[in-house]
Amino acid sequence: MSTAVRRVATTPEPTLDATPTVTRPAPPVPARGTAAPPRRRGRRAARAAGLVAAVALLAVIVVLSIAVGAKAMPLADVWSGLLHRDATEYAVVHRMRLPRTLLGLLAGAALGVAGAIMQALTRNPLADPGLLGINAGASAAVATAAAFLGVTAVGGYVWFALLGAAAVTALVYAVGGGRGATPARLALAGAALNATLYSYVSAVMLLDTASLERLRFWTVGSLASADSATVTRVLPFILIGLLVALGAARPLNALALGDDAARALGARPALIRAAVIVAVTLLCGAATAACGPIVFVGLLVPHLVRALTGPDLRWLLPYCAVLAPALLLGADVLGRVLGRPGELQVGMVTAVLGGPLFLWLVTRRPVAQP
Repeated sequence: MSTAVRRVATTPEPTLDATPTVTRPAPPVPARGTAAPPRRRGRRAARAAGLVAAVALLAVIVVLSIAVGAKAMPLADVWSGLLHRDATEYAVVHRMRLPRTLLGLLAGAALGVAGAIMQALTRNPLADPGLLGINAGASAAVATAAAFLGVTAVGGYVWFALLGAAAVTALVYAVGGGRGATPARLALAGAALNATLYSYVSAVMLLDTASLERLRFWTVGSLASADSATVTRVLPFILIGLLVALGAARPLNALALGDDAARALGARPALIRAAVIVAVTLLCGAATAACGPIVFVGLLVPHLVRALTGPDLRWLLPYCAVLAPALLLGADVLGRVLGRPGELQVGMVTAVLGGPLFLWLVTRRPVAQP
């Protein structure tokens, strides 16, 4: 009896404000090699379906680029000229429209991917080969080669354009603060160099009438002078630049978390930055040498794509490589239709369309951070 009383006395009485502790089981950690959650699989499937739709859209625009021109031709004649060497339209299709379309594909992919990786590296939503002065550097080098060295072929332009793009890329990065560069400083440095270099290009053209005649259409951005030799010259540079950019997609995702976090994940920030600079130089230099400076493609397309894919560069870069050529070729087709019997150069069309589109994008929602 006394033992029972003692046990009751030592048992603590519950209080009114005491809350019972509920132990919840920890969420299961998926083992390595197991399937992704259904939500993630659905997101990947949606992105893959969107990429397939983008490729289909690009294929339609490629057909239009070959079929539509300043000279109206029935689709059957275009098809005959594409397949039969003895057809009357063979020269028009193979010597003018097909190289023009291929060059638009290469230049559009180069500018779109270059803009995306520049925005990711600098963490600046306004980073663009045109706004940061890289296209201006390539243009200044090409104008110098044409005016003072007598270079007239694209094969010679390419090397000078690459040199000018590389010099301005390094200069903007250094003036902007190097590793401590901020988006505002990079934008200001690029804008200053852009204005200075384009003033130099204008002065060279005005003082040298021969250079003015050679570079008149090139300076506004044009695909009209494309031929098979131009495509062959710039193809290796653009392909290497695209491969380097796509290979840097995963490390750039890690670098977005900061240098320390990127090192913890096994990335090497200095090597990533060097690879991106090489890719941007190859892409912008080759595209500018072949087509001249074309604006808004590298700025606008990554923002439109980021609304679909998010900031993951493993999806963003393939989308840009498909949709940027679609935009460039679509603008080129529009310029041919609106300017008949002549044509409007593609650089003018992208400038006229790109400005209002980007303003609409900014006013509709905040500019997405890369």
